Amino acid sequence: MNKDRKLILAGTAAAVALLAVGGLWMSRDAGAGDFAQCQKSVVSGGMEAFGTEFTLTNGAGERVTDKQVFDRPSLLYFGYTFCPDVCPLDSARNAEASALLVENGIEVQPVFVTVDPARDTPEVVKTFTEQFSTPMVGLTGSDEEIQAVSKGWRNYFKLHNEEDKEYYLVDHMTNTYLVLPGHGTVEFFGRDASPDEVAERTACFVEAAS
Repeated sequence: MNKDRKLILAGTAAAVALLAVGGLWMSRDAGAGDFAQCQKSVVSGGMEAFGTEFTLTNGAGERVTDKQVFDRPSLLYFGYTFCPDVCPLDSARNAEASALLVENGIEVQPVFVTVDPARDTPEVVKTFTEQFSTPMVGLTGSDEEIQAVSKGWRNYFKLHNEEDKEYYLVDHMTNTYLVLPGHGTVEFFGRDASPDEVAERTACFVEAAS
């Protein structure tokens, strides 16, 4: 196992531990409320514990709010463009799931929020998101803005060896969150979920919300 992968896996384990200690332990179980037939993930305190208002910068250099970004069902992921393997794979999975949904008449967009704003300028984020076949919204911002939006989604991340300004790595969580207009965050998907599973479960939520 290479050094990069060890760091990423260690960060994911640390994130799980942090969630458990903080009382936000994520588990798989039957949901409740309007989306009971769709929901497989529950969180202590409810899914409403995830989300916050924000203003960030997109790949075109435009300042956009959460309301502008989440104007349609969205698959939200936190990562960084220098990530050696996890972020590209997860982003590709989300893009593929979105494409499957679009083929079935359900408009869903993948959203990528960087946890590494020092390197991920709007131009860098734009280059990263454009490599996927499905249009993806890429967002960056100041350190304070990224910290705030990450906190809103209970997202853990930690920079390593920051003195190496070019090649440092970032530990981070790898959940993808389903955000619906008017409902907020209603579900999350782990790395083990396939594109077909993400698409199928997302369609259930979108249809239940309509």
